[in-house]
Amino acid sequence: MPSRPSGSERYHGASIALHWLIAALIVCGFYIGWIMTDIPGFTPTKLKYFSWHKWIGVTVLVLAVARVLWRASHRAPPLDSATPAWQKAAAHLVHGVLYLLMLAIPLSGYFYSSASGIQVVYLGIVPLPTLIGPDQALKATLRTVHVLLNYTLLTLVVMHVLAALKHQFVDRDGLLARMIPFLK
Repeated sequence: MPSRPSGSERYHGASIALHWLIAALIVCGFYIGWIMTDIPGFTPTKLKYFSWHKWIGVTVLVLAVARVLWRASHRAPPLDSATPAWQKAAAHLVHGVLYLLMLAIPLSGYFYSSASGIQVVYLGIVPLPTLIGPDQALKATLRTVHVLLNYTLLTLVVMHVLAALKHQFVDRDGLLARMIPFLK
């Protein structure tokens, strides 16, 4: 059985913190987005959920930008040399698309709100600029884009988790110890 990664092969603490914080926020945002769209009519509860969903999206966008900047200046630990080349290529591709989606989804939601004529007010305190005027046709397109990007993210996250579990329980290569703080 291969040895587990050494401390130098682990991700930096900032990378780990950003990974799990963004992951938790994405799960919460997706869940809220899922249930808020099923609430009939325009109710205070629905408005509250929409606000929370937008605040989570803005937070994810800010943290994703921080994560991209951090990643640009801090290399990820290399994958095990025994990992097949196709798996390394797939991992790099999926990670790149995940980063892209962490930026594109909040932006598509922000533009969707703008095209709907609804200003995003972060945490109910900071009004964000409206970059697109109200436009019903664009609103419909941006809604579709936002939903499709979210389902693409969901699919890739499931693949990402399944791959990590495969590495942990089938390959037993200690890959999860690189990103989970309490695994040694």
